[in-house]
Amino acid sequence: MPLVPPYIETLEPYKPGKPISELQRELGLTTIVKLASNENPLGPSPLAVEGIKQHYDQLHLYPNGGLDLREELAERFDLKVANVIAGSGSEGIMSNIIRAFLCDDDEVLTSEGTFVGFYVLARSRGVKMVTVPLKNYHFDLKGIAAAINDHTKIIYLANPNNPTGTIFTKAEFDEFMHAVPDHVLIILDEAYFDYARDNPLYPDSMHYRYDNVITLRTFSKIYGLAGVRIGYGFAHDELIENLMKVKLPFEPSTLAQAAGIAALSDSEFLKRSLEMNKAGHKLVDPGLRELGFTTVPSDANFVMVPLASEAEVSDLYEGLLRLGVIIRPLKAFGLPNCVRITVGTQSENERLIGALKTVRASTIAH
Repeated sequence: MPLVPPYIETLEPYKPGKPISELQRELGLTTIVKLASNENPLGPSPLAVEGIKQHYDQLHLYPNGGLDLREELAERFDLKVANVIAGSGSEGIMSNIIRAFLCDDDEVLTSEGTFVGFYVLARSRGVKMVTVPLKNYHFDLKGIAAAINDHTKIIYLANPNNPTGTIFTKAEFDEFMHAVPDHVLIILDEAYFDYARDNPLYPDSMHYRYDNVITLRTFSKIYGLAGVRIGYGFAHDELIENLMKVKLPFEPSTLAQAAGIAALSDSEFLKRSLEMNKAGHKLVDPGLRELGFTTVPSDANFVMVPLASEAEVSDLYEGLLRLGVIIRPLKAFGLPNCVRITVGTQSENERLIGALKTVRASTIAH
C-alpha cells in the first residue's frame, strides 16, 4: 500500500502569481508592476492596519476562533452568529467544506475556467470532479444543472468568476437553484462581490437565502488584506454547525480577525478602491482594444484577454516580464490561450499600456 494516495501523488499544487522579488532577482529590475494576483494596488485598509496594531499585546493569548468577527458580521447582515463562519481566507473555509461534507462516493461539479484553488481542494479529497465548459466565458448554469446526478454532493460557483470576471444574473441563478436537489450543496464564491454589487443584474446572495447555499467572501481583495488571510461565510445554521466541527479551533488568527473587524468600518477606503477600479477599467479596457486585443467584459478588479494561442500567451507574458510588468497566464485555470490582468493604479495602468505597445511593436517587427 503506497504511503501517499495516488490522487495526492498526481495533484498539481496551486501556483500563485510570480512574486515581485523573484522577478527582481531574475532580471535585475528595480521597479516592478505586479498585475497578476488581483491584489488591491492601494495597499491595505488603513483602519485594518490600526486594528492590527491595537492587538499586538494579545499575541501570547490563543484566538477565540473568529467569534468577534462573526458577531460583527451577524449584526451587520441581520443574521444569527450561528449563520456565520470566519476562517483563513475564503479558501480556508472552502477547505473545511470539502472535509466536512464529502464522502468517498460523492462527486463535485463545477465549470471549466474557474478558480483553480477549488480544483486543487476538490482533487485533494480524491473524489470525482465533473466540469462543464464555459459558455462565452460565462458559467453555463443550465449545463451544470443538467450534469447533476445522484452522486453530486457539492457544486462550486464563483460570481463574479475568477479568472473571466463575468457574472450570472439573479434570474439565471434562481432558475438554476430550482433544478438543484436539496441534498446538493452550493458553494457560492463571492470573493469579488464588492466590485459587482452595483450592477443591478448581480445577485448579491445576502438579499435572498437558500438553505443549501454557502456564501463565501474575503477581505483579500477590496480591503487589501490578502497577506493576513481572513475570510468569512454565511449559511444555514446546520451547515455552519458542522463546519465548526472540522475547522481549526484557533482559526483565524488574532491579528487577522482584528484586521477584518476594523476593515468593515473603513467605508472611505472601500469607496476609494471602487473609484480607482472603475477609473482603471476606463483606461485599461479601451487601451487593450486599441492595441488590437479582445477583452471579456468584467465585473471584477481584473480583465481577461483571450489570445490566438498558448504560444502567443507565452510571448506576451515573457515580453511584459522583461519590461517589469507581471500578468497571469491562465493555463492552470484551463484557459491556456488567455491572460488575466489586474486593474492597478493610474501609473501602473499607464505603464502596462506602454509596455503592451512595446511588446506589440516588437512582435510586428519580427
